[in-house]
Amino acid sequence: MNSPAPVLSVVIPLLNEAGNVAPLIDEIATALQSYPAVGEAFEIVCVDDGSTDATADEVKRARQSCPQVRLVRHPRRLGMSGAIRNGVRHARAYWIMTIDGDRQNDPADAPRLCALAWSKGMERKVLVAGIRVNRRDTLGKRLASRFANGIRKFLLDDNCPDTGCSLKLFQRDTYLDLPFFNGLHRFMPALFSLYGHETVFTPVNDRPRKVGVSKSDFAGRAIKGLFDMIGVIWLIQRTPAPDKGREE
Repeated sequence: MNSPAPVLSVVIPLLNEAGNVAPLIDEIATALQSYPAVGEAFEIVCVDDGSTDATADEVKRARQSCPQVRLVRHPRRLGMSGAIRNGVRHARAYWIMTIDGDRQNDPADAPRLCALAWSKGMERKVLVAGIRVNRRDTLGKRLASRFANGIRKFLLDDNCPDTGCSLKLFQRDTYLDLPFFNGLHRFMPALFSLYGHETVFTPVNDRPRKVGVSKSDFAGRAIKGLFDMIGVIWLIQRTPAPDKGREE
């Protein structure tokens, strides 16, 4: 017999995060188990995006103490958006939360995102996105992020000051209806708005990376981001408000 679907699926994209993923899983489980609206009714979908270290083995060991953990593996690297996409595809819950695997997002913020989304009912069409305060990245990374966010916010008018924060909560079906492309995770507020969802932004804690190294390529990401921006602007101008109709 299949077990009931969880209330929440937490999707974690991972690339060479051995040393981070086990304590992150512990933190997520602790935060959700203490939140009455979720309790034990959650799952953690870890997506190993072609890691060459012991990330997958660490996830398997964590599953021994946290049975809600699941592991999805890519034989080669697909990137952040691809990892999130496949994690959401494998997820069983109606509501999805994404969180970075480097432990810079704080799982203690997870219940607050859920409370904001569900305050008007579990069927509410909303994307809740974290906005990092007191950024703990390097000065160069903070300046690059601020510049990119400023351009994106101006051109897309998505009202989001920090779309790069991975801590987000949304409905599975709406996300899977979005057109997929590499870089999708950076444009979710604009596309969720296009698909008729409310967007809510809330400050979240940002922590320094203590284990491993950042996978960001600022120059390469800036060039790709520019092409992605042009594509998203085209999508917004050419995509009518989605309406699936009603069967009678």
